[in-house]
Amino acid sequence: MSSPAPIVIGHRGASGYVPEHTLASYFLAIQYGADCVEPDLVMTRDGVLIARHENELGGTTDVAAHWEFASRRTTKSVDGTAVSGWFTEDFTLRELKTLRARERIPQLRPGNTRFDGQFEVATFEEILALVQGVDGQRAARARQLGLSAPAPVGLYPEIKHASYFANLGLAMQAPLLALLGQYGYQGRDTRVWLQSFEVGYLKALRGMTRLPLVQLIEDSGAPFDFVLAGDARTYADLITAQGLKEISHYAQAIGPAKSLVIPRHADGTLGLPTTLVADAHAAGLAVNPWTFRLENEFLPDDYRRGAAPAAAGDLQGELLAYLRAGIDGFFTDQADVGVSARAAFLRG
Repeated sequence: MSSPAPIVIGHRGASGYVPEHTLASYFLAIQYGADCVEPDLVMTRDGVLIARHENELGGTTDVAAHWEFASRRTTKSVDGTAVSGWFTEDFTLRELKTLRARERIPQLRPGNTRFDGQFEVATFEEILALVQGVDGQRAARARQLGLSAPAPVGLYPEIKHASYFANLGLAMQAPLLALLGQYGYQGRDTRVWLQSFEVGYLKALRGMTRLPLVQLIEDSGAPFDFVLAGDARTYADLITAQGLKEISHYAQAIGPAKSLVIPRHADGTLGLPTTLVADAHAAGLAVNPWTFRLENEFLPDDYRRGAAPAAAGDLQGELLAYLRAGIDGFFTDQADVGVSARAAFLRG
């Protein structure tokens, strides 16, 4: 996955066009030219890693329509927040495979709702098999044409709610690393980067693997494992010179909220870059911010086109501003626009 050019990370696949975390979404992101795909990983009751934005299922599947699971609706505290719904850890994989995915934000992506009910909940192993299948087909085609094999598709998994699942007896480190090893990802393999918001989880993971790690950083608040440990530091402390130096001892990159790289003015327009990219590079860390989306709702005011929140704005323009700020890659829901923006940037 290493490249002299900034990398395009297909955020939950091509989730701007197809419901997120489905095999169709990942495949489409690859076809659009994403360098890697980014699944969020949670656990089932029987210890299987699956791809969902959160462990709550009601927002992204048709579980509410399944009368047989009505009694499993409940309220839980997930990372300190009360959440009501149906939760992956209360279902076996076999039960989850009876559900079908649906669009998470239909008010902004009404076109994606035409796929509601068509796709299964994907396991991480199915995603690994998809990626390696595509790599194999591309390599075979290149041999037929007498060309060099293209770069393999990378993986950028995010481990969600690590402390929460560990407290349920569903720690993710061992099954995650075992599955990656089964598919040939081990040592310092840069085809896969593992990411989490939890500092302690990444530090523990560093003791178990040499795979590259990414510290995710919110634009406010504190890592949940800091809260659990009574640690007074916040995410703001992680992006100081000392904080970045500490991160460099266990991780190879940071994944900051994009506002930490370029904040917005009070009027909603895009401001000027902070020193975060330069500071992180000085600490030996790559910088891959999140998340870049096409819809006006997610864009700075000066890159919006029209007044409708769901209308397409100038995502390429926003991305060019960030690429000029020196980022090493970026998460996007529209990998095709990301690839086009990178090409325009590289043309100068």
